[in-house]
Amino acid sequence: MANELDELTGPVNPDGRDVNVIAKQIPVKVGVGSTVFEVLLWILGIIPGVVFLFMKIRAKNYLQKLQQKLQHDASQIDNYLEQRVRVLENTAALVNKSVELDKSTFTQIAALRSGNALTDEQRNAVVSQIDDLHAQINVALENYPTLRSQDTIQKAMQENSYLQKEITAAREIYNDTVHRWNSDIFSWPTKQIVAARAGYTTRIPFAASQEVKQRATEVFF
Repeated sequence: MANELDELTGPVNPDGRDVNVIAKQIPVKVGVGSTVFEVLLWILGIIPGVVFLFMKIRAKNYLQKLQQKLQHDASQIDNYLEQRVRVLENTAALVNKSVELDKSTFTQIAALRSGNALTDEQRNAVVSQIDDLHAQINVALENYPTLRSQDTIQKAMQENSYLQKEITAAREIYNDTVHRWNSDIFSWPTKQIVAARAGYTTRIPFAASQEVKQRATEVFF
């Protein structure tokens, strides 16, 4: 039997294809068959019915704990974002002492320090805004290269780079948990039945904005 996906004979798209995250939550549903399955367990005897009941209780507890882990993972991203905003705020202040920095930079930084809980969509928007602020500060440093030699500014920029790596790592952990959630809620019969009865839906993983994806294809050097 030939390979279903044969990289030698194609079909091949010579132009390539970009990958996008589909921002759609899919509700978990079960059909009549699941209800029949549960009824049959009770018909077969009280023991199979009770056993499956306890399995559903365990599945419900598991999914509730997994929800809390999703919250924790998202909170980790928010913590790193907050730290990065503070670093950029300090860096902007240091640069401003030497050269006049655009006042809107400080206004934008203050807006990012609202401290409110973020949705996934808002979190992605904040990341994009922080990247823009970092770019503005970099422009100022490029115009005045002697500023880069200052130890305090160098340390601040290094810390900013470190936090960006931590944010990337935290996103990976969050996406792994989202993948686990999305897989488990469709694990029939126990978890899927519980998820459907609770009205659960799939979660949307982190997605880079169109602007960031476009910038990633540009030549920087």
